[in-house]
Amino acid sequence: MTSSLWLSLSLSLVLLNQFPVNAAPNLVCFYDSRGYERQGLAQFTMTDMQLALQFCTHLIYGYAGVNADNFELQSINKRLDFEQRHLAQVAQLKESYPHIKFLLSVGGDADTNEGNQYIHLLESGQQGHKRFIESARDIVRRFNFDGLDLAFQLPRNKPRKVHGDVGSAWKSFKKFFTGDFIVDQDSETHKAQMTGLIRDLSAAFQQNNLLVSLTVLPNVNSSWYYDAPSIANSLDFINLGTFDFLTPERNPEEADFSAPLYEAFGQNRLGHYNVNFQMEHWLLQRVPANKLNIGIATYGRAWKMTKDSGDSGDPVVHSTEGPATAGAQSKKAGLLNWAEICQLMPNPSNRNAQGPNAPVKRVLDPTKRYGSYAFRPADDNGDHGLWISYDDPDSASSKAQYARVKNLGGVALFDITQDDFRGQCTNDRFPMLRAIKYRLL
Repeated sequence: MTSSLWLSLSLSLVLLNQFPVNAAPNLVCFYDSRGYERQGLAQFTMTDMQLALQFCTHLIYGYAGVNADNFELQSINKRLDFEQRHLAQVAQLKESYPHIKFLLSVGGDADTNEGNQYIHLLESGQQGHKRFIESARDIVRRFNFDGLDLAFQLPRNKPRKVHGDVGSAWKSFKKFFTGDFIVDQDSETHKAQMTGLIRDLSAAFQQNNLLVSLTVLPNVNSSWYYDAPSIANSLDFINLGTFDFLTPERNPEEADFSAPLYEAFGQNRLGHYNVNFQMEHWLLQRVPANKLNIGIATYGRAWKMTKDSGDSGDPVVHSTEGPATAGAQSKKAGLLNWAEICQLMPNPSNRNAQGPNAPVKRVLDPTKRYGSYAFRPADDNGDHGLWISYDDPDSASSKAQYARVKNLGGVALFDITQDDFRGQCTNDRFPMLRAIKYRLL
């Protein structure tokens, strides 16, 4: 009896080691520090930050960059980071929130100093890699951060028309897999170099008990740059930018769901433009599910509808004219933060509004598979047409539930400064962040 008991206990320990019990899910909060510099209602203050941190397991401060000459990690906003001591201010919050891990992110589409410095870093060899690693470790330790997030700005997939008849859809697939859409002829070499850099970075950081995470930006073909089975053990977690599959900049003439959870069937859409496909791609490469976080955007993508776009709003919407006019708060054409989108929905203040202030029609997704959209057809003069694809608190909650069901690491929110952090729409501050957190509990 005794030997049988010990055998059972030993077998249980082996099984626990092979199939570890998942820890609490991650809610990785990306913080784009440019939000601190915005004016008016869009300015994200340290008080707002402290409210957000009540929901986060990790805070990722963005963004640092890479010096194109010596490959060292550097600030790309020295006035904010150093002169105004914003990096230090954020790091000091660790004292009040000791359970949160603070990481510094490098890249993230914010580093515009030189176009290909991240590829050049990969090609720089052991000497360049060493300089990057040592400089990154110095800055992370100097400001008492817990680690580094690699959000490298690598070449994107070429934008292409993705809808049409069966023949054109097949041609798009064929070009994708036969190389006509290749944007980096040396991607295999760069993949090996990336693997070496990540392994060396992880080894150096582990000596100081520091974390290393990877963020795969939208429309970067992960197969070209990341040898998933080889780097998984060197990374604490991986954030997938599973949004912006279509954008008005990349796809100006047609509007469609920018971040569907599953493949949207019909109209011969490309099958890999959805969260589930991207996630399964990493799982099939034997990356542990609990290291993968799906990305959710707190902003929507907005196209300009024309008279030729029709008035039904049903996606795919053709004959659009690229990005819609920038919002008063987000100030970027083709992008509206959640507060701006929410306030465009019919409400007492815009009931009788006309022109660019007229309300949009909201179309919900009862299947929870594709996401909601909203639109305003162009008027008789062809003006003020608008079509928006977005995640709202409901769809964000559904994606968080997807992460729970799949036993994933959790969710990465891009980013907290674009949520309705002032409660402008419903008096509920950080509605998307809250919705995700409550579903992950």
